[in-house]
Amino acid sequence: MGSNSIRINGPFDMKNSIESGQPLAFHAEYSNKGKSFDTTYSTSKGVITTRLNGKKLSYSWQGEYTATSARMEITRRFRINDNMQSIYEKICTDDFMKSAISAYNGMRVTQNDPWETTLSFILSQFNNIKRIRNSVKMLINSYGTPVEGSDAKLFPSAEQIREASIKDLMRHGAGFRAKYIRHAAEFCSDNLDMNSLYKMDYGDAKEAIMEINGVGDKVADCVMLFAYGKMEAFPIDVWIKRVLETIYFDGKKKKVTELHEFASEKWPGMEGYAQQYLFWHARSMKIR
Repeated sequence: MGSNSIRINGPFDMKNSIESGQPLAFHAEYSNKGKSFDTTYSTSKGVITTRLNGKKLSYSWQGEYTATSARMEITRRFRINDNMQSIYEKICTDDFMKSAISAYNGMRVTQNDPWETTLSFILSQFNNIKRIRNSVKMLINSYGTPVEGSDAKLFPSAEQIREASIKDLMRHGAGFRAKYIRHAAEFCSDNLDMNSLYKMDYGDAKEAIMEINGVGDKVADCVMLFAYGKMEAFPIDVWIKRVLETIYFDGKKKKVTELHEFASEKWPGMEGYAQQYLFWHARSMKIR
């Protein structure tokens, strides 16, 4: 166990980075405490606790982390090194995005563990954040390895999940998604080196992850964006499709392929960041 801190340069909104439907929201505990924002979350290696107070991000760790690996985890997870000014220059293309950036200045697209992200977004299908959080927490409590010196448990590995029966997974919050989770665990254990996808280009990596049953276009793009940091990814579900049509096409219906083309032309190389700001701002404005 240890602790340290990082000085943040540039805008950083941890609260909205966590709460805006990204993987960390599905299993972290977080709260506002006066002027600070605290969060605690489990990974496959241990438990990380952070506190953001102004420009100072303090953190502590338990489990297998070292001082170096804990700092790397924090820096990668919250994309501390992202140049937000440069990103905003690329995605601030219209009044709606200008308003979104103003409202959520400093919100980061987080980058998370590939298996954690895959499991979380399979669970997210036809689901809401509250139920997803409950399901992920149940899976951690049921299948995660206890962290020495802590009441917490590690995020369960694909190998641990594959040992569970579909009935048990259903009882622990997975519902009808249990068979897809079980297949994903088996496939990622036996057929897919998830780390190899970092080196692939976006298209090839997306095709590889879509070999998992239950991983369609939207979930695959979520994994590409929130696990592998591939900013070309632009997750589109029914709601985002409607939002795009409402804001940019005067309500005219468009095919998903057309919307992907639109995003790649409008926000080239930063589609992922644009989608997150579009999604969270549209939700706050209750666009339907």
